[in-house]
Amino acid sequence: MLVWSKTGRFAVWAVAVPLFLVIYGLPVAVIALASISGQWNDILPSHLTLAHYANAFRSDSFTNLKSSIWTGIIASAAALVSGTWAALALRELKPLPKRLLDLFFFIPSAVPSVSVGLGMLVAFSHRPLLLNGTWLIVLIAHFVLISAFTYGNVTAGLSRLPNDCEQIAESLGARPFYKLRRVTLPLLMPYLVAAFSLSFAMSMGELGATVMVYPPGWVTLPVNIFALSDRGAIFDAATLTMILGAATLIVLLALSRLSTKAMLR
Repeated sequence: MLVWSKTGRFAVWAVAVPLFLVIYGLPVAVIALASISGQWNDILPSHLTLAHYANAFRSDSFTNLKSSIWTGIIASAAALVSGTWAALALRELKPLPKRLLDLFFFIPSAVPSVSVGLGMLVAFSHRPLLLNGTWLIVLIAHFVLISAFTYGNVTAGLSRLPNDCEQIAESLGARPFYKLRRVTLPLLMPYLVAAFSLSFAMSMGELGATVMVYPPGWVTLPVNIFALSDRGAIFDAATLTMILGAATLIVLLALSRLSTKAMLR
């Protein structure tokens, strides 16, 4: 903790714990309470109900959740494949061209998501690339936003791999594809799972670009939450927020177990 005295550690904990509870715990607690509130006119809700959750699974919200999950899975998988490919390809380059291409890959992470959405809307609203009004433009927008983070995670993982394993495989006559499939990718697997997890979590919460390009038949859950909040349906929006958080957490926990198994191999 960089604080070695007992009194100093106690002081740090005394400041950090309340700050954590206020900054992270309080908003989550308020959203959780709002999701089960029937009426809230005082400091605490006066009537608790699960009707909002029942309504959420009877309405289009469940379809919106499926759209969010499929968008996250497909966009994250595409970003993982392309990011891994790019990181492996750029690994052998000289420092200067590698830095220039690194900068090129990281540009989307520096652009606001709303700008990305607007750019997609303008670029794909005319023939021959007419994608406006289709679910594909949502996937492309998510891919653009998360691909830089996927590439960064895989590149960081590659820099930490021990060179000895690959050199031993080469000295034993392993062909490049065999070395990639049996040595490099297995060693890289925990970083690949981490990159996919980060991409999926970002995609599940993405709103700025999605709200610019989503078609009527592919509404993600964050867009629905924003629409409900805009109409003043705070309790329904809080309920969908809890469902979105729970669904994301379940997938991330499953990926975490997969990452742990990969590290133990």
